[in-house]
Amino acid sequence: MGAGKQNGAIEILGTRGCAAAFAIRDFLYRCGVPFQWIELTNDEQAQRLARVSGVYDERLPVCVFPDGTRMEHPTVRQVTEKLGWFLNPSRTEYDLSIYGAGPAGLSAAVYAASEGLKTVVVERYALGGQAGTSPRIENYLGFPQGISGAELASRAREQATHFGAEILLLREAVRGEFQPGKGTGYLADGTKIISRASLCATGIQYRRLGLPDEDRFLGAGLYYGAGASEASLCVGIEHVFIVGGGNSAAQAAMHFSRYAAKVTMVVRDSSLKKTVSQYLIDRISSSPRVEVLLLTEVVGLHGDTALRAITLRNKQTGQEWMAETSWLFLCLGGVPHTQWAEEVGIIRDEAGYLVTGPDLQTNGHHPRNWPLNRDPYYMETNVPGVFAAGDVRHNSVKRCASAVGEGAMAVMFVHRYIAGT
Repeated sequence: MGAGKQNGAIEILGTRGCAAAFAIRDFLYRCGVPFQWIELTNDEQAQRLARVSGVYDERLPVCVFPDGTRMEHPTVRQVTEKLGWFLNPSRTEYDLSIYGAGPAGLSAAVYAASEGLKTVVVERYALGGQAGTSPRIENYLGFPQGISGAELASRAREQATHFGAEILLLREAVRGEFQPGKGTGYLADGTKIISRASLCATGIQYRRLGLPDEDRFLGAGLYYGAGASEASLCVGIEHVFIVGGGNSAAQAAMHFSRYAAKVTMVVRDSSLKKTVSQYLIDRISSSPRVEVLLLTEVVGLHGDTALRAITLRNKQTGQEWMAETSWLFLCLGGVPHTQWAEEVGIIRDEAGYLVTGPDLQTNGHHPRNWPLNRDPYYMETNVPGVFAAGDVRHNSVKRCASAVGEGAMAVMFVHRYIAGT
């Protein structure tokens, strides 16, 4: 992404398979910040371009900003501070606090702030949630040529801040306390967010393979999500493996097929038809660069400082074989980020999703700990004033457009709640 510093891009200089460099690329891509990746392949390049001793120098990666500022081995937090994006809350209290800056959270921020609610969004990483990693969303209303998840999130952020919403990136909520008309969210760094109503839009965490060395290879050959920031690095000679059988995996396969020599989808199921939109199935079938291995799973990871090969197993025959690759992308869906909810008594289903509205009732009765005479609003949890929207909500439709709609709808119920407290 980006054409160079002359166009306001950040230069990132580093070596392939560097997890720290990937973290910065991924964050900048998902936040819509232009960057230019300069891969260093030998010591001479490292000395001349990055002004370090060699490709194993611990000062890599190096970031050079458009104003000439140079940072050696920066963290994502330091890059965010340099961009002026690491903010502190400007108010002691808000009308609405939103946790999660995916499609649901950003949509809620736009509608809440535009309707006069003092709104803050707390996001533990980057904009866009899982949708932010998608290289192209083609079935989103109003974009017939498609739009990347990162661009959609960037536009939503611009809208939300235009109306006055505050967005706090790289901040994670760790617990909450909720009383009528007042909720307090405690962030990992000790910051407190006080608001009249709260919306949980934290989405889902990527599901893992559960294999040895998974953590060691993270960002160094193994990646969670569609990896849109990495596709252009796979030009020509690389064999890319994508694990998963849903739309996100299929979109990633088609995107990588524009760059890589070969893309292999590894799918546990016997068919794509139950989980992938037909237009994507048709494109995969007609692409000479994409193959689909059905009834197959990854059972081993191999490498030194980075991933070099994987072991695959056919579930039907039990046959195992090894394939060389330095590019493994896991699009396995995920699990909801709701561990905090159990501590405050918010009802979750057996999979951990937050239960809201009519789904809270059993045989027409409210849950035992519901304290009010009225029914819970449609997107309200069993704790009055705490709402849920998007993928984190029980029985939600796991689609970007649905999450956007739920975020907007939740604001309507927030207004009702505030008016009644």
